[in-house]
Amino acid sequence: MRVYFDNAATTAMDDRVIEAMLPYMKLHYGNPSSVHSHGREVRSAVEKARKKVAELINASPSEIFFTSGGTEADNTAIVCGIETHGIKHAITSPIEHHAVLHTLEECAKKGKIKLSLLDVNQKGEINLDQLEGLLKANPNSFVSLMHANNEIGNINDLNAIGNLAKTYGAFFHSDTVQTMGHYVHDLKTLPVDALVAGGHKFHGPKGSGFLYVRKDKKIHPFIHGGAQERNMRGGTENVIGIIGIAKALELAYEDMDGHRSHIESLKKRFIGLLKENIPGVAFNGLSGDLDRSLYTVLNVSLPPSEENRGMLLFNLDLQGISASGGSACSSGATVGSHVLRALGHDPERESVRFSFSRFNTLEEIDYTVEKLRELYTVSV
Repeated sequence: MRVYFDNAATTAMDDRVIEAMLPYMKLHYGNPSSVHSHGREVRSAVEKARKKVAELINASPSEIFFTSGGTEADNTAIVCGIETHGIKHAITSPIEHHAVLHTLEECAKKGKIKLSLLDVNQKGEINLDQLEGLLKANPNSFVSLMHANNEIGNINDLNAIGNLAKTYGAFFHSDTVQTMGHYVHDLKTLPVDALVAGGHKFHGPKGSGFLYVRKDKKIHPFIHGGAQERNMRGGTENVIGIIGIAKALELAYEDMDGHRSHIESLKKRFIGLLKENIPGVAFNGLSGDLDRSLYTVLNVSLPPSEENRGMLLFNLDLQGISASGGSACSSGATVGSHVLRALGHDPERESVRFSFSRFNTLEEIDYTVEKLRELYTVSV
């Protein structure tokens, strides 16, 4: 059996997304900036996709800018938000995705801002009182806090954070890459100034993404060289990616409750079987709490084992099971997960992030637990 439990890294494309994209690979190949009929028909499709995305998240089409993915969208929001609004202080947490952390650290290194990191406890929770204290001392700050953590699944309260940011005149950006397409985002009521999405996290194509920027918080472009995206992003549009991400988000919203119910049943079963079969198993962050974490992510902390030390992901791969030791964007790093380090995780315990999608099955859960039990039988 082959099992794919690394959906937080990327998801399989839905066949219906591929079908929607195909005509724009074969038949409708005009440049959307061209004024002739070939270009106009493609421009029309791009704008229909923009309107669809805006409709789904209850935003205005003028607030949606298509990008190459979440990383570019994060960089744009951070760098251009800080520069456009003359911001001198930024607040984030040590467990943000590197698309946020490294970008803010680079801004600080260049002297553009002073950067403050919130404390996190052993469960990865931030302290809103500390956030308010920093905002009081530094009004008009740039706040960047993700909706849900890509490694440990912790969910932040965007309404509470956004209301604090609004009270102290801060610009609030949130990396919503892990929650877009899995949770409803209503931008008419959500107090967020900028948020981002990557299509490949919800069964769309890689290389597709979008940035939402609230109309009264406009920022200047990050990529120059053309008037595309209403002068907000130079470069010929990735038309098939735009068609694909809009279709993927539409499908995600069509049966979001059904998808969630199915995936939650997988996660609940996985947690129960792990507790029954592997003594000493634990869960990192809040990922083991079904009410306070992403329903798509479970970060498992396994008891010390000489047989599996540094080899667990390899041993799982030999059994046909694909999972992650943390963020896929850091899979080549030797220093391990910066998120788990921030939580003070015991380095003697192996940690694996299992992440699920609507295409996974209960049979795959049972198979994976059985293989984990076999791997840990010798040492527990």
